[in-house]
Amino acid sequence: MALSMYEASVPLFLRGLDQLAHVLRKGAAHAEAAGIDPSTLVQARLAPDMFTLANQVQRASDTAKASVARLTGLAAPAMADDEASFDDLLGRCAKTRDFIAGVDPDAFKGSGERVVEMKMPGHQVRFSGQHYLLQFGIPNFFFHVTTAYDILRHQGVPVGKLDYIGPLA
Repeated sequence: MALSMYEASVPLFLRGLDQLAHVLRKGAAHAEAAGIDPSTLVQARLAPDMFTLANQVQRASDTAKASVARLTGLAAPAMADDEASFDDLLGRCAKTRDFIAGVDPDAFKGSGERVVEMKMPGHQVRFSGQHYLLQFGIPNFFFHVTTAYDILRHQGVPVGKLDYIGPLA
């Protein structure tokens, strides 16, 4: 049986968002237990020229919702990018999850062939929906989820591989 575009995207994004929320909750708990100002972790980054934890969560959210929107032709919900706390970031994950989970699988019919255009700095890129999802959407989403995990780990939050991967069913 062939894997549908819905199956290749929605469950993957939902699981990634769930695990991102899991490591964020561990970050909040660590800050409380260690007496660390939570905003220190929310604004932490791996290198001076990289996004903060908050920005990584925002970009993961944006990529997940935009990928689903571009593949289905639906409008992604606008989000202000003003999250400043763990609760805000968890709320962002939940809103993104709600949007993605609410999309009817039938909306993905023909999405593998749908033309997806993206404006990049200095040029525009055209993909088929399948190429977009597999070559940009999924890798970009997991880049930001992984970097958020890495920031928390670098800041001493006790997270490990299974926190990132999640429960294995």
